[in-house]
Amino acid sequence: MEPHAWVEEFPGAVTVCDPDGIILAMNAKAIENFKSDGGARLIGTNALDCHPEPARTKLKELLASRRANVYTIEKNGIKKLIYQSPWFVDGTYRGLVELALEIPAELPHFVR
Repeated sequence: MEPHAWVEEFPGAVTVCDPDGIILAMNAKAIENFKSDGGARLIGTNALDCHPEPARTKLKELLASRRANVYTIEKNGIKKLIYQSPWFVDGTYRGLVELALEIPAELPHFVR
């Protein structure tokens, strides 16, 4: 298997940016999700430019603080878990990864 080949057909959207917010990579689901905003043409552009306030300021804070941000949203009747997390290579901060995963309206919760 090619390194990272699994991510291309992963059913959640995966978007990766550098510490300045420049989009480095998007899998097929992310490209599809953002097709009205440019899809694959967003690679190489700044994610900050894609976000209105107050989301732009929040993203700037996440890039600077190197911390995770996790929440759910609902848009057009589809509920998603958004997981934004810093990523590192050999301990060096490299930017932010965003996972957007569709979730059912009613999600089971287990305490184990």
